[in-house]
Amino acid sequence: MTVATHRAEPVRRRRARALSSALAPAVFLAPAVVLLLVYLLYPLVDSFRLSLLAWNGLGETARYVGLENWVRLAHDQVFWLSAGNNILLALFSVLIQLPIAIVLAVVLDEASHGSRLLKILYFLPLLMSSVAVGVLFKNVYDPNFGPVNSILEAFGLYDWTQDWLGDPHLALASVIAVVCWQNIPFYMVLFLAGLASFPRELNEAARLDGASEITIFWRLKLPHLKGTFRTAVLLAVIGSLRYFDLIYIMTGGGPDNASELMATYMYRTVFSSFQLGYGSTIASAMFIVVTLIAAVSFRISRRFETEI
Repeated sequence: MTVATHRAEPVRRRRARALSSALAPAVFLAPAVVLLLVYLLYPLVDSFRLSLLAWNGLGETARYVGLENWVRLAHDQVFWLSAGNNILLALFSVLIQLPIAIVLAVVLDEASHGSRLLKILYFLPLLMSSVAVGVLFKNVYDPNFGPVNSILEAFGLYDWTQDWLGDPHLALASVIAVVCWQNIPFYMVLFLAGLASFPRELNEAARLDGASEITIFWRLKLPHLKGTFRTAVLLAVIGSLRYFDLIYIMTGGGPDNASELMATYMYRTVFSSFQLGYGSTIASAMFIVVTLIAAVSFRISRRFETEI
């Protein structure tokens, strides 16, 4: 063995070790990457491809129509109504769910007696399936036998009784109330996790200095939760823009498309009207809308975070 070959041996070993150390993570990540490509990236790209076709999804007579579906979408009033309803749902999800969740998280974080039982009780709505919640509140809102109108009648408020899910002016608001009721526990737990890292010594020191609970919340706890708050805003916005199940169970998008969302409209277009090409156009537009609004929400939440 020559001197050059002898010196090259350690170099080869180092290269082999570096290659094996680089391959090991790739081998473990490969199944997850394959699943993401097959079940996420491919359907996303294929939906844009299908949006260029006129096809019922059953036969092989798909016809290329170019941007005809997109032109139709631009003039589709039902789609823009559903997009507006999605934005309203996202807005009220942030304005209603997050403040209530923060207050509950702070109260439960400070509670010493019975806090575990209260956490379980507050978390119960999230454990129920959306189908069960939808069927439950469909009966709660029933204009003839539902407890909402029965309670109003018991207090003599007969003029306040309504057809909550049958009135186009009330259907969306009624469903948004149920959506908030079901999802507040999730954000409550998220904020509780954020408060778990809040230093208790700082809390006690502020109390010794005479700070009130409201001052401690605004000056100490809320700034501590700014990162958690940004995450909660993004989750609430993205989740609201993709919402489907509860609306579909309670109203089906009605009455007269008053509670229609982009997801329910896409579902009805594909599986009721058998317009797979146009339904794929709606799905692709959903992706674009969700991405843009999520990016804007991220920018706004970051600016809000710097101002706290």
